[in-house]
Amino acid sequence: MLRIIATSLLAISLIAGRAQDLAQVASHANALEATYAKGEQAYKRAAYQEAIAIFSDVLQQDPEHLNAYLQRGFCHSLTKQYEKAVADFSAVIARKPDHLWAYTSRGSAYNKLKLYNKAIMDFDQVIGRDPKNEEAFNNRGWARKASGDAPGACKDWCASQRMGNAEARIILTNNRCK
Repeated sequence: MLRIIATSLLAISLIAGRAQDLAQVASHANALEATYAKGEQAYKRAAYQEAIAIFSDVLQQDPEHLNAYLQRGFCHSLTKQYEKAVADFSAVIARKPDHLWAYTSRGSAYNKLKLYNKAIMDFDQVIGRDPKNEEAFNNRGWARKASGDAPGACKDWCASQRMGNAEARIILTNNRCK
C-alpha cells in the first residue's frame, strides 16, 4: 500500500513539474514574441538600427525565428547594409527553401551589390515557383539590363506589364523596348 502511495506521489510530483516547465516555456515564448513586436514597432517608425538590435536579440534567444531574420534583413537593406541583408535572407532560405519573399528580397540586395547573376538566379527561383509574380519579372529585368542582357530585360518587363504592372510600361518606353 505504501508503495502505491509513493508511486502516486511521485507521479503527481512529475506532472506538477512538467506543468511548471510548460508554463515557463509558454512564458518565455510570450516574452520573445513581445520583444519581436517591439522590433516591428521600431521598423514601422523607421528606427531601423533599433529594430536591428531588437531582432538580433530575438535571434539570440531563438535562432530559428524566421520572421526576425526577414525583418532584420529588410532593416539591413533599408540602411544599405546589403551584405548583412543577404546573410539574413539566406538564413531564411536555408531554413525554408520555398520562402519566395526571401528570394525576392535577397535578389534585390544582390542587385544593389551589383551581383547580377546571383540576383537573376534568385528571381528565377521565384518565377519558377510563381510564374505570375510581376515583381520578380520586373526586378529580374533590371538585373538583366545591368548585366548587359537588354533583350532579356525587355522580355521580363513585357511579362511584368502583361501581369498588370503599370510601372513596366514606363520602363519599357524609357528603355526603348519593342
